[in-house]
Amino acid sequence: MTARKSDIPESVKIIGANIKAIIKEKKLKVRHVAHDADLDIENFRKYMAGTQIMGVDKLARITKALNVEISALFDGI
Repeated sequence: MTARKSDIPESVKIIGANIKAIIKEKKLKVRHVAHDADLDIENFRKYMAGTQIMGVDKLARITKALNVEISALFDGI
């Protein structure tokens, strides 16, 4: 579900930034995380940029691929 940038809640942007930070901290490759989460790389990049809203199922797959608790994505919200 792609929304106009003005319609994107701040929380989505924070989650995206947290995903990016975890990938950087763990020195992971974005394409590998996307693959492990069974996500299209372009959509995954949109999630990381905070420009696309993701469902709970995708959040769960991303946290599993990152090997973190789901709460780690909500830091700062």
